[in-house]
Amino acid sequence: METLTHIIDNQHVTAQAHEWDNVYNPATGAVISKVPLDDDTAVDLAVKAARQAYFSWSETPVLERARIMFRFRELLVNHHEDVAALVTKEQGKIFSDAYGEVGRAIEVVELACGAPSLLKGEWLSQVAHGGIETSLQRVPLGVVAGITAFNFPAMIPLWMIPPAIVSGNTFILKPSERTPLTSMRIGELLQEAGVPPGVVNIVHGGRRIADHILAHPGIQAVSFVGSQPVAEYIYRTAAQNGKRVQALGGAKNFHVVMPDADIDRSVEALGNSAFGSAGERCLAGSVVIAVGDVAEQLVEAMTEKAKQLRVGEGMQPDSEMGPLIRSQHLNRVTGYIARGEKEGARLVYDGRQHPTPHEGFFLGPSVFDRVTSEMAIAQEEIFGPVLSIMREPTLEEAIRTANRSLYGNTASIYTQSGGWAQYFRDRIEAGMVGINIGIPAPVAWFPFAGWKKSFYGDLHATGLDAFWFYTERRVITTRW
Repeated sequence: METLTHIIDNQHVTAQAHEWDNVYNPATGAVISKVPLDDDTAVDLAVKAARQAYFSWSETPVLERARIMFRFRELLVNHHEDVAALVTKEQGKIFSDAYGEVGRAIEVVELACGAPSLLKGEWLSQVAHGGIETSLQRVPLGVVAGITAFNFPAMIPLWMIPPAIVSGNTFILKPSERTPLTSMRIGELLQEAGVPPGVVNIVHGGRRIADHILAHPGIQAVSFVGSQPVAEYIYRTAAQNGKRVQALGGAKNFHVVMPDADIDRSVEALGNSAFGSAGERCLAGSVVIAVGDVAEQLVEAMTEKAKQLRVGEGMQPDSEMGPLIRSQHLNRVTGYIARGEKEGARLVYDGRQHPTPHEGFFLGPSVFDRVTSEMAIAQEEIFGPVLSIMREPTLEEAIRTANRSLYGNTASIYTQSGGWAQYFRDRIEAGMVGINIGIPAPVAWFPFAGWKKSFYGDLHATGLDAFWFYTERRVITTRW
């Protein structure tokens, strides 16, 4: 078992902490590492190192910065499997899910390799008489920071780091204290790729360290991924301290199944969406609205899908779903199952009775039927393998029901009708829409575009938004 250090100025720095937390393997419950929670000096040291590195790094030609991204990309490709195995070890998701996560992270690095094109400015001649012209430059902000969630320990940090540093900024990462090991491996690979000292720094900690980041005058911007209440807190607090903020929050994603849907394909997509990564993702399809007479067939098929799901340790090749992250979170999710029963929903399959390993933080998939809008399981983010099925007579009613949600991350429709698909696409209040897609996650060239209480800020993660978030515009007007 290792005791984690910080990475500051490309050096492993021993934490000066009074409080430590355990990092677990969720599949066994075994402690695999110790992580510091309250090292107040770490943020100050990281900001000092990042600030010193910024002056030379920001003046490094963008092509040279992009070449480091090319080398980093090759290292990630070469270490794809061992990074994915590390994700499975500390987060619990099955290896195929972890492998896909690292693949998505590599896509963002590939996007960052195109920085010389993406960071180009604008120019207009003869804006006024007398030979006056105006140009626009994109310049880095300075020292920026990221605070990341436990559920995607490889992908989420790499939503942030590549576009931030290739744009000329220096970076401070505070990974989730539940899954910090993958970030440390990413830090090592960045050093191997040639990232200079101080350009990427990793500090560990809990809320106290996050608050220090939000208040630190030497940090110009903060990117965050986590739950909705924390996202709102991050947004308000960082903004009050004069920082640029993007804060990705929670979700309650509605999926609408129409009477003409291909049931077999729809159930396969819905099962992967609701139960993949044990439901611990902000793209999980947690509510399905069955429209018209498709309901009975859909409920029966989803129940059978849940029954047949193989739950086990993530590195086992026959496992289809892994454990939850912690015993406390397991208790929280089972509490929602009990609450759904109490509120009157019909529990057609109880994941608490599903065959699972005896060790670790495992819970089987659950399916509720006849869920109504006022129930907590229809409104609140459970972040676990619990699927709620609602029933509506028409597509119009289904959209109205979905749009009552406070969240607006993703929504999907399953249909063979182009008219229904277009009607849904144009009226659903969600930033990422799927048509016969269970997990409508955009590729890295597009923004991860949550709406409503799923996102706080103006510029989203990934896509061009990421480069705009991490740069400021300078406009120059010249008379020759």
